[in-house]
Amino acid sequence: MGMLIKNHWARLIILTAAAYQVAAAVEAFFWPKIFWDFLTKNLDGAVKPIPALQIINLFLGVFGLAFEWPLGFIAGTGIHRSIEARLIIYPLSALSALLIYQGTNSGLYYIVGMIAYFWAYSEGEIVCPEPWTLPKRGSTVRNRV
Repeated sequence: MGMLIKNHWARLIILTAAAYQVAAAVEAFFWPKIFWDFLTKNLDGAVKPIPALQIINLFLGVFGLAFEWPLGFIAGTGIHRSIEARLIIYPLSALSALLIYQGTNSGLYYIVGMIAYFWAYSEGEIVCPEPWTLPKRGSTVRNRV
C-alpha cells in the first residue's frame, strides 16, 4: 500500500468546506443569522440590513473552490504550490464561516483541512505544479523507503 498524501486529502476536505461555505452564504442571504447571537446581539449588523458577512463568505468560498480545484491560470503558480499561503488564507475563511449560523459545519471542515495541511507541511510534502499528480521520485524534501 502507498502512503497517505496529506495535501491531497486536505485539498478534498477544503473543497468540501468551500462548497459548503458557498451554499451557506447563499442560504444566509434569505435567513440572516449570526451563530453567536445567543451571547450578544452586537454582531447582527454584519448580516442585516446590509449582507456584508454573507458576501464575504460567498467570496471566500468561491476563492477556496478556485484555489483548490484549481482554475487554469492559478494552477502551477507559486502561490498555488504554497502550503504556507493556504495556512494563512484558510483561518480567515474558517472565521468568517463560523460567524454565520449556516456556516458552522464549513468552519469546522476548514479547521480539519488546516490541520491536515499543517501535517503535510511538517512532513515536508510539496504541492505539485500540475494538480492532482504525484511528486516525482527524488524531488521531495524527505525521501522515504
